[in-house]
Amino acid sequence: MNSDSISTRGFTVPYLNLGHSGLKVSRASLGAMNFGETSSFASCDEAEARRIIDTFLDAGNNVIDTADAYTGGESEEIVGRAVRAKRDSVVISTKAFMPQQDGPNNRGLSRAHLTRALEASLRRLGTDYIDIYYCHQWDPNTPIEETMATLDSFVRSGKVRYLGCSNFTAAQIVEAQWA
Repeated sequence: MNSDSISTRGFTVPYLNLGHSGLKVSRASLGAMNFGETSSFASCDEAEARRIIDTFLDAGNNVIDTADAYTGGESEEIVGRAVRAKRDSVVISTKAFMPQQDGPNNRGLSRAHLTRALEASLRRLGTDYIDIYYCHQWDPNTPIEETMATLDSFVRSGKVRYLGCSNFTAAQIVEAQWA
């Protein structure tokens, strides 16, 4: 992995390439799961979330991780508003899988759900692209070929720059790559 670093406010922050790409990311990523006041187990109001985000970015870090399911989408809204003026210097990652409303096609990794989820995340984040878009978990009910073709179309359209997954086994990652 190629590494660079910057010094800011007395901190030296190392940057690494994201996987085999040219995207430089800080080693630290700020998790935004509790940003918003609708969390059932912990919450962080918008003013406090903005202080956390500003401190994190001022220290030279650049990756903020959220998901459509975090605090019912409120986390994405807060992150989007907090970074709007500096969007080009922030790497935003978000995820899709969890239901956002009732209905049989409102969860999972199908083309229908992923397309709606991406559009909703872009709207909540107030941006026209997602830096890293994750499949939040494996979907045993959708053919992986459908999921991968959908994700590829997002990258080709420019709405997503890089792809990732969380909560996949090694075997599931290999299956996705084969697809």
